[in-house]
Amino acid sequence: MNPEISPKGLPGGRSAKISGFVSYQDGAIVSREIIKKPTGSVTIFAFDEGQGLSEHTAPFDALVQVVEGETEIVISGHPHRLKGGEMILMPAGQPHALKALTQFKMILTMIRS
Repeated sequence: MNPEISPKGLPGGRSAKISGFVSYQDGAIVSREIIKKPTGSVTIFAFDEGQGLSEHTAPFDALVQVVEGETEIVISGHPHRLKGGEMILMPAGQPHALKALTQFKMILTMIRS
C-alpha cells in the first residue's frame, strides 16, 4: 500500500497513485472504498484474471473507469470490452456483470442522487 494513503481513503488536497490503493491477489477481487458520502461513493478494485461479478442490478448509475488491464462488462445482455484508459456508464436498474480478461484495476463511482 502507498504510505501516503490514509487507511480511511484519499486525503484531501494531496495526490496519490491509483495503483497504490489496491494490489492484485491470486484468485481474488480486492476492493477499497476511498470516498463514501450520502450522495455516492468511489471504490477502487483489483481483479485477478478470470475473476468477476455475476449479473446484478443497482438502483443507482455507476461509472466504471478501467485503470489497467482488460475486462468484459455486459450491460442488459450487450457485451463491452474495455481496456485501461476507457470507461463506461452502467445505468441504474439495468442488469450488468463483469469478468476480468486479464488482471485489471478499475475505479467505480456510484451516484446516488
